[in-house]
Amino acid sequence: MKKILLATVAVIVAGGGVAMAALYIGLESAQVPLSDGYGPTPTLPAPNPTLLPTVNIAKAATWLKGEKPTAAQGLSVVPFAQGLDHPRWLHVFPNGDILVAETNAPPKPQDGKGIKGYAMGVVMAGAGAGVPSANRITLLRDTDGDGIADVSEPYITGLNSPFGMTFANNTLYVADTDAILAFPYKEGETRNSSNGEKIADLPAGLINHHWTKDVIVSKDGTKLYATVGSNSNVAENGMPAEESRAAVLEIDIAKKTTRLFASGLRNPNGLSWNPESGALWVAVNERDEIGSDLVPDYMTSVQDGGFYGWPYSYYGQHVDVRVSPQNPELVAKAIVPDYALGPHAASLGLTFNQGQALGPAFSNGAFVGQHGSWNRKPRSGYKVIYVPFTDGKPSGPPVDVLTGFIGADDKAHGRPVGVAIDKTGALLVADDVGNSVWRVTASKAAAAN
Repeated sequence: MKKILLATVAVIVAGGGVAMAALYIGLESAQVPLSDGYGPTPTLPAPNPTLLPTVNIAKAATWLKGEKPTAAQGLSVVPFAQGLDHPRWLHVFPNGDILVAETNAPPKPQDGKGIKGYAMGVVMAGAGAGVPSANRITLLRDTDGDGIADVSEPYITGLNSPFGMTFANNTLYVADTDAILAFPYKEGETRNSSNGEKIADLPAGLINHHWTKDVIVSKDGTKLYATVGSNSNVAENGMPAEESRAAVLEIDIAKKTTRLFASGLRNPNGLSWNPESGALWVAVNERDEIGSDLVPDYMTSVQDGGFYGWPYSYYGQHVDVRVSPQNPELVAKAIVPDYALGPHAASLGLTFNQGQALGPAFSNGAFVGQHGSWNRKPRSGYKVIYVPFTDGKPSGPPVDVLTGFIGADDKAHGRPVGVAIDKTGALLVADDVGNSVWRVTASKAAAAN
């Protein structure tokens, strides 16, 4: 029966589009207010699995001329750069130049096999995730200080689904989907002619389910930390396929050696150093297919040797009965994350801010890019939020910073991913469906006050 239903879904998706697929696959909906899925102690109701997973994803559209996201009160937003090719991640050089990774998934021939995989592939393509990867890092520069890039040059090309970027030792480190590469940096150059030196391999392969890899350098410039997402939802491909995955890896740059730093993190991205505590933080996408209310994404400080539950449990000791065999010893050690970010919101980008350029309401906390849900009814994410911090810890409810990515036509005109603070203190947001980088500043009225 299940195979018949899946086949029916595949036909519906292929013939009727994403909106019709959501109509036919929406078998359950949220019972808990979305706000209860945020904070240090989110509400975690009983799992609600269904024969088929809920699919409720916004079909990709495009921004019309003059359209843009909606900024929070006291803020304004303008397009810093447009006409890009699936921009997902950002890095700001010390001189103010901005790099944007124009990228998408590499070939993954063993991921999504079968009818269900086919159906989900078509759905995700309709959401804007099916375009070929440009495999390029582009340099953006604002030479006249008007807040809009007037230089856009291909800085590094020929990469393999690049994502994370970090800078130290006069070197740019890039996280391809299968390796960390090092490129010598010369200030002012708009093109990097180096082929790149491999510093470390990263888990990839024929499944490579969560392909994005982020990277950040240690404060002393001697080590790199890289994120690697799981090779499945909840280990359905077997634990051997998860070696060195669902983890943060530590890489010694000089020795080119790698060790497991933290594990049990289903799909970590958005590495960022907490400016108050000095701790490494990360945003994590949690598991799917046990209902619209489960499981909240989260951001958390990352402990050396820490285990955060995946796949055996979530939010500490909440056991996921779908996983077999279980591992009660590991579950007993599972660390409870610091702060929930809402179920299925696809929280990817994370960056801290301590500057005053965006006003006092945004002067000490974290910005989070939420790419948007596929497995929740009603939808979650599709926005950028801000979480205030005090003494290195989250200290209040989230605040919407950029919304309006879902248009009146119920389509996604944009989807936010990476976030970064530019040299002036403005917030930059990569929008992979809108093919844009947005720049958020304090509005003139707010600045005057």
